[in-house]
Amino acid sequence: MRRIYIVLLACMLLCIGCEWQLKPQDEQASEGIVVERYDRIQALYLTTGDRSALQQLNTRYPEQTRMLIENVLKIGPVNDPMINTKFLHYYQDSVLLAIIADVERQYEDVSDVEKDLTSAFKELNKLLPNMHTPLLYTQIGALTQSVIVGDSTLGISLDKYLGANYPIYTRYYPEVQRRQMTRQMIVPDCLGFYILSLYPLDDADTSLAARHLHMGKIQWIVNKVTRKRTFNNDQVNAVARYMRKNPKTSIPQLLQNRDSI
Repeated sequence: MRRIYIVLLACMLLCIGCEWQLKPQDEQASEGIVVERYDRIQALYLTTGDRSALQQLNTRYPEQTRMLIENVLKIGPVNDPMINTKFLHYYQDSVLLAIIADVERQYEDVSDVEKDLTSAFKELNKLLPNMHTPLLYTQIGALTQSVIVGDSTLGISLDKYLGANYPIYTRYYPEVQRRQMTRQMIVPDCLGFYILSLYPLDDADTSLAARHLHMGKIQWIVNKVTRKRTFNNDQVNAVARYMRKNPKTSIPQLLQNRDSI
């Protein structure tokens, strides 16, 4: 009976997965952001070993799979003959299997996240006119990076957004960090990481104070775009004062300015 249930579940998820297609950036921007549910195909493979799910990961989402394996999990090159086995075995820990189940339950519906992302990236595009909206997708990153930015993609690790009081988090993360690991932080984190990818700093040539100020600029922009005071610290407040005194300063100018404000 258990085997029949697993087979039926695999078939259902596979049929749903057949409709997951990446849309061009211009179409996505005009119709609203639709987050690609890479995590569902990933979960299907990791919990059942379904070979058709693995094929989808490798053929439909090759770049996302490469980034997950090489940059997030760091378990080896994607062309390693044994990489599929390593990938499967990596998630067989009981904690990670529990996280996979909880991700799929908590994020069965992400329409609220899609709506907020659509609104936020629309506002961000007004401030950064030359910006292209990335293709967004969800993954299960095994409690590593929260958001991973590719050339034209942005991956959201849903396992890092299961709630401040999520029991597994309480074992590994202090309270101050857990407060940032909520559903409400997905959009601010996506915006922040994406802006940082567009306006990075060279850590080797930049002081710690300058890096903190740069992050304060990005966080101030995120607050402005989302119309929420998600970030509130000395750097953000300093940027707010500067922009009130210099209202003609554009957002690109603000981000490119390496001087103190």
